[in-house]
Amino acid sequence: MKILKTSVRKIYNSITIYDSNNNQIYYENSNGYWYKLEYDKNNNVIYFENSDGYWVKREYDSNNNKIYFEDSYGEWIKREYDSNNNKIYHENNYNGVMIDNR
Repeated sequence: MKILKTSVRKIYNSITIYDSNNNQIYYENSNGYWYKLEYDKNNNVIYFENSDGYWVKREYDSNNNKIYFEDSYGEWIKREYDSNNNKIYHENNYNGVMIDNR
């Protein structure tokens, strides 16, 4: 089934919506629980949010390395990679770890 030119699948008492790249962008069940996702141009999940109020943001570099993560609990991670995809920098806020080989 298509709604607004978007693929929609209904399985039992839930609904799932897909984008034009066949990435799942929305899910909802009969209990009212839902989540939504957003993707970058390389189909990496860059945003997730659910009906419980939890969310996650992610960023990726041009080689699809995850370079940033943040969530609704206040946790975050920053990373950098060299041209060979070796991690050269890592920092986070939850245990104070920082590695800097730049």
